[in-house]
Amino acid sequence: KAMLSTLDLAAIYRATYLFASSSVVYGPPKDTGHIFHEEDLGTLDHLSPRACYDEGKRFAETCVETYREVKGINAKIARIFTTYGPRMRLRDGLLIPDFIINAIEGKDLVIYGDGALTQTFCFVSDIVDGLIRCMRSDPAQSVFNLGHDQPQTVQEAAEMILTLTGSSSRIIYEEPLEFLTAKGIPDLHRAKEMLDWIPVIGLQEGLQRTIDYTSAKKEMFVLS
Repeated sequence: KAMLSTLDLAAIYRATYLFASSSVVYGPPKDTGHIFHEEDLGTLDHLSPRACYDEGKRFAETCVETYREVKGINAKIARIFTTYGPRMRLRDGLLIPDFIINAIEGKDLVIYGDGALTQTFCFVSDIVDGLIRCMRSDPAQSVFNLGHDQPQTVQEAAEMILTLTGSSSRIIYEEPLEFLTAKGIPDLHRAKEMLDWIPVIGLQEGLQRTIDYTSAKKEMFVLS
């Protein structure tokens, strides 16, 4: 209902509308290193433990596109791949913040699975820049992938965090969580050509910025 209310407001005031969707609309990749283009039709298990989130994003995209076609609003859909950066909530079950806070505190970094799971990590400032460019783009195109197109394994990310923090923490492995899924790589050709956008912050630089902020501000963002 809230989604439709905001779309109604956009139609009444002829406002540009941006929906922050997710790469999960594509479903799981067919194989390691699979690249998703905006025209790909995703396939999801609608009865899986995380289906409410994945299907919710898909349904919301349908609402946005319907209002775009029927009401004529300038609506954009940004399919955002894994994003990280300062100010993320700590101890909230998110991979990068959990790794960083555990490394700083000398606790084990827990990888669920064997560490070979591959995904991309895009720094938050790059995503914000991409979202702004989406809002200013040609109304003729509505859907854009936003994310980093250089894949990393979870193991590599964990090891980089240990190096950057100088931590003596261990990396340990536990059984995969039921709601964790493999993620593909975004095809960024449309964003590069139509938005003149590419991610410019590499993983090492982005992690260092996140670690520096977390070290200074961690007590402000820890869940009570």
